[in-house]
Amino acid sequence: MPVPATPPMLSEADHEALTDLYVRGTPENTLRAYERDLIYITAWKAARFGAALEWPEREDVALAFILDHARDLRDAPEDDRPRLVAEELIARGLRRGLECPAPSTLDRRIASWRAFHRMRNLPNPFEAPLVRQARAKARRAAARAPAPKSKNPITREVLMRMLDTCRGSVRDCRDRAILLLGWASGGRRRSEIAGLMREDVDLREFEPKGVAWISLVETKTTQKGETPRLVLKGRAARALVHWIEVAGIEEGPLFRPVSRADRPLKRRLTPEAIHQIVRRRLELAGYPRGFASPHGLRSGFLTQAALDGAPIQAAMRLSLHRSMAQAQRYYDDVELTDNPATDLLD
Repeated sequence: MPVPATPPMLSEADHEALTDLYVRGTPENTLRAYERDLIYITAWKAARFGAALEWPEREDVALAFILDHARDLRDAPEDDRPRLVAEELIARGLRRGLECPAPSTLDRRIASWRAFHRMRNLPNPFEAPLVRQARAKARRAAARAPAPKSKNPITREVLMRMLDTCRGSVRDCRDRAILLLGWASGGRRRSEIAGLMREDVDLREFEPKGVAWISLVETKTTQKGETPRLVLKGRAARALVHWIEVAGIEEGPLFRPVSRADRPLKRRLTPEAIHQIVRRRLELAGYPRGFASPHGLRSGFLTQAALDGAPIQAAMRLSLHRSMAQAQRYYDDVELTDNPATDLLD
């Protein structure tokens, strides 16, 4: 990603320290998003204008970026320039199709582009009145209901069927611990699960109380040092302790790849590996391909909390949702006839 600009008064060592500060002070997920967006933006401009990015970028380039991504190109003439550019990006695996991208996708890429300008201490072209107005109009024109991150929630019933596919191997032991921790600790994101270290697990209360405490360094909604500890109890705590004992993990990454010989390796699992584990267990449990994504653990936890009548505030203490309105959506998705409040009289 672009590195911070070097003011004339900074030495080379200070510039390196500033760059390191930016990297350490930016969440890993954001860094990965910056990298993907920079690759896309660079490829788009090269295909559209035959030129490299400029710092600061020109306003006409920013406006063209908005216009190219604010309409459906499937019906555009075959020689339409934005369509030709889109087809080139599709061929390179950088774009999915010719249809209008989701507004959230365009918003994120523009936000990254703006951030790159801030890093270089430069004005960005998206602040120009005409460009700002075009972005507002594009957002309104493309407004649509947000698509769920997981097609279906992984409720308790679904989770139990997935756990039934975990038998006695080391791999099964690991997957059982991942699924139960990811669900029971409030619906953890796959990046949060993959990022856990053995040092983040406190088992001092496991023997007397059957409780394990989990410390997340940071989440999407919390900063380092501000994330409260999360608790695992009962079956979820036992599954986690069993995995730690079977794998002999004393330090380092908590969840690791397992070899074909059914032996845990030393490196950590990636977030993509968590995705594959969830998908595989769903398919083994008899669910169709694409039934749910890893975010289904998060949506499933909140959906089950609503079904069981748990107060939303209690659920949010584990899910760490910052917005009541956002968490409320999962409660609203529960069928009215399944809402415990409908049984108050009987």
